[in-house]
Amino acid sequence: MAAGRCLLLLLPWLVVAPHSPPGCKIRITSAGLELVKQEGLRFVEQELQNITVSDLHGKEGPFHYNISQVRVMDLQLALSDLHFQPQQHLAFDINNASISLRFRRQLLYWFFYDIGSINASADGVHIHTVLQLAKDGAGRLKISNITCNASIARMHAGFSGTLRKVYEFLSTFIISGMHFLLSQQICPSLEHASLVLLNSLLDTVPVRSDVDEHIGIDYSLLRDPAVSTDTLDLDFKGAFFPRAREDQELENHAVEPVIKETERMVYVAFSEYFFDSAMHAYFQAGVLAIELQGEKVPKDLEVLLRATFFGTIFMQSPAVDAPLRLVLQASAPPRCVIKPSGTSVSVSAFLNISLVPPGRPAIQLSSMAMETKLSAKVFLQGKALRVQLDMRRFRIYSKQSALESLALFSLQAPLKTLLQLTIMPIINERTKKGVQIPLPEGMDFTKEVVTNHAGFLTVGADLHFSKGLREVIEKYHPAPIAPAEPSTEPSAEPSMGPHQL
Repeated sequence: MAAGRCLLLLLPWLVVAPHSPPGCKIRITSAGLELVKQEGLRFVEQELQNITVSDLHGKEGPFHYNISQVRVMDLQLALSDLHFQPQQHLAFDINNASISLRFRRQLLYWFFYDIGSINASADGVHIHTVLQLAKDGAGRLKISNITCNASIARMHAGFSGTLRKVYEFLSTFIISGMHFLLSQQICPSLEHASLVLLNSLLDTVPVRSDVDEHIGIDYSLLRDPAVSTDTLDLDFKGAFFPRAREDQELENHAVEPVIKETERMVYVAFSEYFFDSAMHAYFQAGVLAIELQGEKVPKDLEVLLRATFFGTIFMQSPAVDAPLRLVLQASAPPRCVIKPSGTSVSVSAFLNISLVPPGRPAIQLSSMAMETKLSAKVFLQGKALRVQLDMRRFRIYSKQSALESLALFSLQAPLKTLLQLTIMPIINERTKKGVQIPLPEGMDFTKEVVTNHAGFLTVGADLHFSKGLREVIEKYHPAPIAPAEPSTEPSAEPSMGPHQL
């Protein structure tokens, strides 16, 4: 009985798997899938044109025949459809297509020998393919399985030449054989295109990569994609980390992004955690600090700091002619707040003011606490998410006394100007490069629109192929070099005997 009660207590933990909220989510809609279909259809046509059909040879009575060098000359794939199929699938259908072929013929009938070429066509070609999408061990989206069915309704060939009547007699055997061989090659070709070539394209999606010399980002999928009849949703970890200590990632306690829209081709959502983890990683990397010394200190601020009123409080050392050193450093990781009204970043920092006499230890004059609120403009350009920061509120106070805090009131404006003119450009230069969104190479965003929500923001955009699928695939998965093929012109054919057929 006691064991049974324990089992009942543990049952909820065993049944309910923990759900990790994503820092970044991408939704591809039916409109985006239509663009992918157009580019994918060109890729399928190229793959089917490269179908390799085995030679066909045989004997019917006194007739010896050989069909070789079968080539696909043209395809008509007008009726095609690519659509989502719950729960993790994409279905690709081609209906009533036609394939034009050309192959080399050889016929021996007693002492009569005939060579040449034959044009043929396969009509009523139907292909039904279902791609299963899944997260692989590295957290990358992959085509994990494919099912394919292909059929050809009709096939006919046009015969000409000296032995035309003989070929017409043999046409039943030749056409039925070609029908079988061709239908058997369609699905293997598409399976190779999906499981090998398209997966090599998906390999170009960044999973864990460097952002700059200080931090990196983890774009691994948290779970298998969720597919509905109209959308495909991908949940990415979206966590930054310091490159020197890659195991130090911020825990995600932010609101999970929710995408409800389906009008644009693609939507990308970022939670507050996405930005918080970036700032946390920079803080852990020790780069949220700036030092200004000597001539780098703005003259107006230096004069103010050396003024008599300021000096009566801080300048306790007689070495007032020594160069000044200002060290501005974040005291905690900045925090991001996303509201429907806008995005802001809160920064807590301290400013240490010191004198640095030549050849002598530095003399600290004061340590000020600073609280700053920055407005953040988030935008997407190409595949890079970028942030432009602007200072809105600024406050300084002394850690030592209320009197000192009162004296610092006159420094509010010049220090704010210092930050705007010297510090903010440095920060915005770091964020100018941005961070790449996990899309395959050759695919970019256009017509981006940013919308703020409570705890997250979404970017609705259209898709654009800057490179074709074939171009990217050949870059990362080059085709093997094929041997030179012999000429198909009849005049170049050597004479052949029965033993060669």
